[in-house]
Amino acid sequence: MAEIQQITQPIAPKRAGAFKRFLRWVVFIAFMIGALFFWWKYFYVFGEGVKSGELNYVVKKGNIFKTYEGKLIQSGFRSKAAGTVQSYEFEFSVTNDSIANLLMNNSGKYFDLHYKEYKGTIPWRGYSVYVVDKIILMKDIDR
Repeated sequence: MAEIQQITQPIAPKRAGAFKRFLRWVVFIAFMIGALFFWWKYFYVFGEGVKSGELNYVVKKGNIFKTYEGKLIQSGFRSKAAGTVQSYEFEFSVTNDSIANLLMNNSGKYFDLHYKEYKGTIPWRGYSVYVVDKIILMKDIDR
């Protein structure tokens, strides 16, 4: 009996084809563009400012995510349509519990509120694109 010799050659690892590498780059770039758009839409601060007026209300509401929502009535009047008069209202969300509790306990007072404006809303941040992050001034209204 003769021994059978098996000839083995080292197998070179298969390299990904050019198309697969191209497809990986396309998927990676698409993911990065999507992540950048998501950040710009929901986390990029588009604007900041201060609004002043009488605090109408702050409430905690929501079905799944309980958020603080409020309304500030500013002095002055505007007209949406001819022949109508309406006050300026600033609707906002509050993410900080201590700020929201202070606002809830002092409804009807005059406030200067610092806010940040975002391009879109996130359910756990609130219903408004305006998010109050600081109370600059609080005082009683002289009547």
